[in-house]
Amino acid sequence: MLIGMSAAGTLSPYIEFKDVCKAFGDRVVLQDVSFDVLPGEMVCILGRSGVGKSVALHNIMGFLKPDSGRVIVAGQDITGYNEAQLEGIRKKVTMVFQNGALFDSLTVGENVAFPLREKRELSEEQIFQVVDGLLEMVGVKEMRELLPSDLSTGMKRSVAIARALSAQPECVLYDEPTTMVDPLMGNLLGDLIARLKLQLHLTSVVVTHDMRLAKKLADRIVFLHEGRVIFFGPYKDMENSTEPIIREFLELDELKLEA
Repeated sequence: MLIGMSAAGTLSPYIEFKDVCKAFGDRVVLQDVSFDVLPGEMVCILGRSGVGKSVALHNIMGFLKPDSGRVIVAGQDITGYNEAQLEGIRKKVTMVFQNGALFDSLTVGENVAFPLREKRELSEEQIFQVVDGLLEMVGVKEMRELLPSDLSTGMKRSVAIARALSAQPECVLYDEPTTMVDPLMGNLLGDLIARLKLQLHLTSVVVTHDMRLAKKLADRIVFLHEGRVIFFGPYKDMENSTEPIIREFLELDELKLEA
């Protein structure tokens, strides 16, 4: 049986949330959240700030654990996994953090090489070639010798994506990839994420409040509001939703475009 295929021959989800609840003290962040991501699919998690979008990503990585419900990643129920077991999952699933999370004291090239050196499988010459290819793929090859402090926010995100890809993941999670970048850079990052999905057949989850990015990227949308999923499906279906919160989001985006 093929990985990702069920006995009936249909695709099994690569990621699945089953009635996930998560609270911090009295503040309920996720409430009975259920959705899935198929192998090779790109799902965008949309919603206002503070609705639990990034918390969902942290549950996929195992940085946080649900208070109730189940989290399935790469076909494995990771809900009760310890750190040693999660290491195996994190070799398959990697995350591009909002701040880039680059090592300040390492050059761009050394940052991207870091996961490759950790594996100890390649010679320095091979690592150099892989890093060069990845930096070229994300459009920052000429910045190889610069430090992260020399880069704009958008360029740091591009480097963080290259570093994530150097781990050869099956799935990449992006946390607000276009936040705090200018519209042109945001557009370039969106194009890059779309291209990587097609070229590398990656399973992807993108957390964003940027409707245009979601429209460009998403096979399906999870829309969170007050900790609950109020829509899950294709973007085109969301455009026809009568849900007031979703209508407000769509109309605000149209105003931005007119401006």
